[in-house]
Amino acid sequence: MKTYIVGNWKMNFTVGESSIYLHKLLKRIKPAKGMQIVVAPSPVALQPLSLQTDRKKIRISAQNCWGRDFGAYTGETAIAQLKGIVDYCIIGHSERRHIFGETDKMTKEKVAACIRNGITPILCIGETESERTFGETADVLRDQIVAGLSDVSKEDLKKVIIAYEPVWAISSVKGAKLASPDDIAQSVELIRKYLKSTYGKEAEEIPILFGGSVNPSNAGAYLTIPGVNGLLIGGASLIADQFNDIIEVAKRVRA
Repeated sequence: MKTYIVGNWKMNFTVGESSIYLHKLLKRIKPAKGMQIVVAPSPVALQPLSLQTDRKKIRISAQNCWGRDFGAYTGETAIAQLKGIVDYCIIGHSERRHIFGETDKMTKEKVAACIRNGITPILCIGETESERTFGETADVLRDQIVAGLSDVSKEDLKKVIIAYEPVWAISSVKGAKLASPDDIAQSVELIRKYLKSTYGKEAEEIPILFGGSVNPSNAGAYLTIPGVNGLLIGGASLIADQFNDIIEVAKRVRA
């Protein structure tokens, strides 16, 4: 199974800054067998960066989309409009769920839209600090998986990536804490169990990424956790040296 290193730039960099930064990454990053490097710039930079990138080194992801292929949805971007521009799309990120109030219904529609249009959805799931404190992690993960994949057939399951990103471990969240390898291993095991209970053996082929304050110092430890097939990176992906260091760590761990 491939190892995925995904950099989520969130609402950072102008179009010009994004282009300069991608150019810097392309000069530093060397392709590695079995590894997929992905960056998710802001929406306005997607099209120019898709023309600039070397797809052997870096693929482009959207940070979000709408669940319909066209229609009267002012300010939204249909996934159909991103065909030929991106290979991936982040769906259900905690910031979309908790800041913008996205529902499970929206999430499942977006996942289905991605698959329908030949773009790989990276479905984000994860519990809040409060949910973790009250022992609700297992229920939250199950509900988000079931809801997000409810329109995905067994045949299409292999076209999905899951990203486990506990909200309490995201560096941009006030009071964030580092997730321990044991915490992550338990949650990844739960995720795999829920997937298998619904889809059977096909679930073994779904990549599961971890995201939550990933940096060059802890990336290696996270990648050695059983069942973790890559990383979703926020702040460290905005610094070329750190992002490249994480990629080099991943190469050594997966060698």
